[in-house]
Amino acid sequence: MGALDGVTVLDLSIIVQGPQAAAMLHDLGAEVVKVELPGVGDLARWIHLADDDPRSGFFEACNRGKRSVTLDLRTPGGREACLRLAARSDVLIANFVPGTLESWGLSYEEVAAVNPGIVYATGSTFGPVGPMAQREGADTSGQASGGLMAGTGVDGSVPTPVAAVVADVAGSQNMAVGILAALFHRNQSGQGQRVDVSLLGGQIWSQASEYTAHLLTGRPQQRSNRGHPMIRGVLRQFATADGHLVLVGVPGPLWPGFARALGRPELAQDERFNTLFLTPENLATLFGILDEIFVTRTSADWDERLTAEGQRHAIVRTHEQVAADPHTWENGYLAEGDHPEWGRIKVVGCPIRFSATPAEPGIAAPELGQHTEEVLLELGYTWDDISQLRAAGAC
Repeated sequence: MGALDGVTVLDLSIIVQGPQAAAMLHDLGAEVVKVELPGVGDLARWIHLADDDPRSGFFEACNRGKRSVTLDLRTPGGREACLRLAARSDVLIANFVPGTLESWGLSYEEVAAVNPGIVYATGSTFGPVGPMAQREGADTSGQASGGLMAGTGVDGSVPTPVAAVVADVAGSQNMAVGILAALFHRNQSGQGQRVDVSLLGGQIWSQASEYTAHLLTGRPQQRSNRGHPMIRGVLRQFATADGHLVLVGVPGPLWPGFARALGRPELAQDERFNTLFLTPENLATLFGILDEIFVTRTSADWDERLTAEGQRHAIVRTHEQVAADPHTWENGYLAEGDHPEWGRIKVVGCPIRFSATPAEPGIAAPELGQHTEEVLLELGYTWDDISQLRAAGAC
């Protein structure tokens, strides 16, 4: 039994922001019914791995374990079926442009009329109100508009997106947190409510420390420059003989061991460096020394030497290296399961561990409309009703 056993989620969302929030709720024990447009489905289905591989990393990652129902919510029959689903659901998730669900007759007020206790969670790009509310966007819109891209890279280089949909992920995590808080409130009061999150808001929250520094000082944003612009210590990425590693600060008590690991014990007594926060001039001097030292050994060599001295560091790893690490599997961050079509496969696990209600990651994402008849029959539709819905293009 999962922590959310008994919770039913109606997922109308697409791509990542909404679907990943619903996937998290599924892994925590909720039942998730995904509604998709007949003949098209979630647009993530069309982001294929390759021209000759129609599978989708986006769709599989964000929809595993769900049941798929095809409904055209723009039709009277599709809207009615959706309202029947909402009437028996605890949570509704969507991430269309604000106003879209309202134009289909599925506003919060209309859904709450059939289920006053529902948690109605919507995600957008720029927020539900304001002059940019109606603008469409995607993950990189959030990275760009939220200030993240402006801080990537080094001085003189162009701003670059992060090589992952981090704005979508932040939005999905905020949505999941908002849903859980609203469910907690409902359990106390019996009252449902609307929850709104956005990519822009998620990116600002993700950079709360950096924004707070700007708001307090008015200083302009700086680039990461292989580290972090707010940290005046040895937090930086360095090239090694065969890759890269990062140091995550060397506080005073760790400095003698750091100097030993480097093979430069004399640095332990250098008053310019043996402090947590360095002047910009001394930091630049130290980085020049470290750049010359780290490139002389492999990442594995440095990992062994730094670990022996209890240093805070990490090798910069690829997906292949992470997936090959037994530590990753032991913690359940990656998992295996049996796919009904592909056999034994590896999947991303749930990042949250519970002592009493362990999370259970889904393995297979549903085929488009795989569970349409099954779910509609559960709602009280007859086979004749389903045939009529099909004839009207509603499912």
